[in-house]
Amino acid sequence: MSSNATTTAPAKPRLKTSAMIASIASEGQRTKPAPFGHTLAELARSRTDIVGMTADLGKYTDLHIFAKEHPDRYYQMGMAEQLLMGAAAGLAHEGFMPFATTYAVFASRRAYDFIHQTIAEEDLNVKIVCALPGLTSGYGPSHQATEDLALLRAMPNMTVIDPCDAHEIEQAVPAIAGHKGPVYMRLLRGNVPLVLDEYGYRFELGKAKLLRDGADVLIVSSGIMTMRALEVARSLESDRVAAAVLHVPTIKPLDTETILREAARSGRMVVVAENHSVVGGLGEAVAGLLLRSGVTPVFRHIGLPDEFLAAGALPTLHDRYGISTEVVTKRIKGWLGE
Repeated sequence: MSSNATTTAPAKPRLKTSAMIASIASEGQRTKPAPFGHTLAELARSRTDIVGMTADLGKYTDLHIFAKEHPDRYYQMGMAEQLLMGAAAGLAHEGFMPFATTYAVFASRRAYDFIHQTIAEEDLNVKIVCALPGLTSGYGPSHQATEDLALLRAMPNMTVIDPCDAHEIEQAVPAIAGHKGPVYMRLLRGNVPLVLDEYGYRFELGKAKLLRDGADVLIVSSGIMTMRALEVARSLESDRVAAAVLHVPTIKPLDTETILREAARSGRMVVVAENHSVVGGLGEAVAGLLLRSGVTPVFRHIGLPDEFLAAGALPTLHDRYGISTEVVTKRIKGWLGE
């Protein structure tokens, strides 16, 4: 299927808790298939230094598309994530640019020391692109990467990206390829929603973007929570609440100038919304920035709780752990006294 093709998410039957994996696309939402795989394969036609690597998850990180077009530049390392990162470091030492894919839990937890010692400390040009970030899998703690941003943003030399949708992934891939040094990017795979193209959005590494303005509340978000924040803002309009949405796709380095400018505007609450533990992610990064800079709006934080999360159907889990559109809308209305 062409990387330019779009589809519409079908109507969904009511999910039972046994349905562990579900699309994050809302009913009727436009989607694009495998934006990462298609974009990387296309980029590699002109960038002969790019190689694709995975640890037995080519199909599940959309890297199989790259493998089909560039079989001589595709390395399947087996179920050995530490080997994957060490080999990626070796190839980077020889002048290649590895795109190493796996699940976010395996990179951030199982292979952390190998990334730290062989890639980050050496400041090598390795791009680590990881599926199932945060609460995008219902398979419980073994597959839910709820602390990956905290771990990777604490690593020196590491750039950390949390894209929102297919449109942004297509733009982020060439951007991180153009950046010299290690990158960790969260990945949405399969049929990925399209949202940001409606806002004339352009991804810029290290830059936050105000997608919509509003005088009552500023929602600062990344990843799929920007998708939700835009839905929340539209929902709040019916209650005459004007919500702004500031999308922060680069978690590190943080766009301090834009965040401080928007947070300092008087009279509106600041709410950080993230698909990550409330410990160590975007929320605490923004809170620390505001406090250190003497910017003190009313501040609230929406994220995943500091606990091991349950298994189950994603819509059920998103409601339970407070990151669904309906729950976020209700919480913000409560904080505003609506």
